[in-house]
Amino acid sequence: MRGAGVSAAYIVAARRTAVAPRNGAFKAVESDELGAAPIRAVLSDTGLAPESIDDVILGNALYGGGNPARLAALRAGLPDRVPALTIDSQCCGGLDAVMMAADRVASGADAVIAGGIESYSRSPLRARRPRHADEAPQPYDRPPFAPWPERDPDMIAAAATLAQAFAIARDRQETFAIASHRKTLDRPAGAGEIVALAGLSRDAFPRALTAALCSRLPPLAGDAMFGVTRATVAVEADAAAAVLVVSETMLRRLDGPHPLRIVAGTRCGGDPAMPGAAPIAAAKALLARQQVSPDTIAVAEIMEAFAAQALACADGIGVAESALNRGGGGLARGHPIGASGAILAVRLWHEMQREAPGALGLAAIAAAGGLGSALLVTR
Repeated sequence: MRGAGVSAAYIVAARRTAVAPRNGAFKAVESDELGAAPIRAVLSDTGLAPESIDDVILGNALYGGGNPARLAALRAGLPDRVPALTIDSQCCGGLDAVMMAADRVASGADAVIAGGIESYSRSPLRARRPRHADEAPQPYDRPPFAPWPERDPDMIAAAATLAQAFAIARDRQETFAIASHRKTLDRPAGAGEIVALAGLSRDAFPRALTAALCSRLPPLAGDAMFGVTRATVAVEADAAAAVLVVSETMLRRLDGPHPLRIVAGTRCGGDPAMPGAAPIAAAKALLARQQVSPDTIAVAEIMEAFAAQALACADGIGVAESALNRGGGGLARGHPIGASGAILAVRLWHEMQREAPGALGLAAIAAAGGLGSALLVTR
């Protein structure tokens, strides 16, 4: 979906699991079990029968093959006849799934569940098959995101490069990370947003992060002025999130909280060596096409995979600080890759319930390989 306007598609329910750091509370929970929980929850919230669902679209990055969206749909109790699709655009996958659901509704579907699922804890071990009998399998941590090694940096190194390129100093990154944790602790997501699973009903990672602690951490990449540290990098995490996207016809049959109309969404590519900057172009193009000034955005959910990346995007897009990640972000919760974009959509839906009719909300996320996705909604 590149710059396509989407008409008559509405988000009517949005739920997620808590976010748990890798090998935490969800260490024994498979991806499809994570995904089934918010799928059941959005159906319960709306009273919509499973038989009414036309499709399920979920982002995922680490599953290692197969179609975990189909497993999650079946585990959630959807009928066999309901198809399911798993997409892999890395970190963008969960938000891309929401845009694809809106496209499905625009083309005739009445109800589509979209979101993302990810388990670092249960992700498969990866190895390349030997080419000859005397070779051993070659383990690897991640696939390539660009065909040229010099343009396919480690994501932490890329964040440090971006920080230097955008002149985002380490102390500003740390101040942002401290604020993310504080906002999450001050306004924790409640039962209306988080569906309890495996004994966990609140995000597990947020803490009272301090400047003194941040200042003692050595850089993971970059120099003393712009380097990134453990405090300014989101931890690997497990989670799932889902939204229910419906047509105007279906909307008239439902009662519940204020729906969000999906105004438009866009995806774009950027420099693979500077992946964190890609959402800037995506969001600016989206807002320009809709003739929306960034300072009129009431709620902005921008992924915090790295403090430097989130700040570069917020600065580049031009959203107001008061609108940005009002309940904290990925630095405080963690980064469950394929689910992170869907979590942005869930957070956006719940934050927008506080706004007046006509208010605008924006979600934006970057992905490895130089991908950026942005979604615009209105109440």
